[in-house]
Amino acid sequence: MDLLSVNDSAGEYPASYYAATAQVLERFDPLKGAETCDVCVIGGGYTGLSAALHLAQAGYDVILLEAQRVGFGASGRNGGQVGSGQRVEQGGLEKMVGKAHARQLWEMGEESKVTVQELIAKHHIDCAYKPGVMHTELRPKDLHHTTDYVDKLQREYGYDKIEFFDAEAVQAALGTKAYCGGSMDWGAGHLHPLNFVLGIARACQKAGVRIFEQTRVEDIARGDPAKVRTSEGAVTARFVALGANGYLGNLEPELARRVMPINNFIVATEPLGETFARSLIRDDVAVADSKFVVNYFRLSENHRLLFGGGESYGYRFPDNLAEKARRPMLEIYPQLKDTKIDFAWGGTLAITMNRMPDFARLSNNIFSASGYSGHGVAMAVLAGKLMAEAIGGTAERFDIMAKVPGAKFPGGTLMRLPLLALAMSWFSLRDRL
Repeated sequence: MDLLSVNDSAGEYPASYYAATAQVLERFDPLKGAETCDVCVIGGGYTGLSAALHLAQAGYDVILLEAQRVGFGASGRNGGQVGSGQRVEQGGLEKMVGKAHARQLWEMGEESKVTVQELIAKHHIDCAYKPGVMHTELRPKDLHHTTDYVDKLQREYGYDKIEFFDAEAVQAALGTKAYCGGSMDWGAGHLHPLNFVLGIARACQKAGVRIFEQTRVEDIARGDPAKVRTSEGAVTARFVALGANGYLGNLEPELARRVMPINNFIVATEPLGETFARSLIRDDVAVADSKFVVNYFRLSENHRLLFGGGESYGYRFPDNLAEKARRPMLEIYPQLKDTKIDFAWGGTLAITMNRMPDFARLSNNIFSASGYSGHGVAMAVLAGKLMAEAIGGTAERFDIMAKVPGAKFPGGTLMRLPLLALAMSWFSLRDRL
């Protein structure tokens, strides 16, 4: 199934709140004919644009190819949360890779947030960045995990921007009795994801990156130089940086066996007015809860509630897309039962077996980063920066990420859809129980 076209119109952003409020760029022409460059970047999301920008600033001649529009994929549709650390908590990472490596991964996660804020400041990106992400717990029997983790980050990692919230504090902050406690991370934040990615694209333009939209890559011929073949042209390049994430398809089967696309859905309510909106999220922070199929939500700049969630059992978006996310929204906020939904959209992200991003060298001059598992706003930006470093000859930091042990999904790409349906059925049941 072609995820680039099955749910979306060619060359168009989805009908999302983000697209309706975006500072959209003029269209870039498709690639036609043959071009040469130092580095060919594939994918116009956070990973690819960050790689292209950092490479261009280092003096490389860069071409970026995007099959649809820049920011078309998960980078322009997500929940906008700029999270701390990695997708896997530090205790899990310590068991996975050891304490020393886990600390390096934590520091990279922290650098990813700094990189986001530096790009916003340096390039004057108007994306409404705001501080604060709250992680909430649904089950009292699991609340000890949150208290232990807050203590671990404060005591062992010196992270003083996080604090524990008991049930009363969470309920006062969020206007719901759905949660029994949680943590408040003031070092994390949230933003308008499409305006952020478009801001990076503008910076790429100014740095001299040649961007081609509606240019689907059909084949990467390995060699020195590599040759990237598209539907109407080709790029010969000394290096290739691949950042296709959930829209990789079968372009690189080796990656496709380790990175699985998965859909998620978001709704935007009608404007609620500041008073009502702040009764839902008092401090204008973003929220993510403890369900496996995470509910995540925040307020827009014009006081809408943006709420993401809902299970996905296939790769086609459902006809009742608005209901997919509205149903879990009402479980948290029944007071919104009469509130109109103005926008509803879906998007495709990518997950890995261990929920850590997949960094890989496919050959001595082809690099890839993908599979951010819902933690990609900041980490994908850092991934592009690390790919640029590796291409420039300093690969130590890229290799810190690449050395995290990964695993192939059982059954390969042919079993993706039935495996996805089975897994989501199981985790949906577990969340309800």
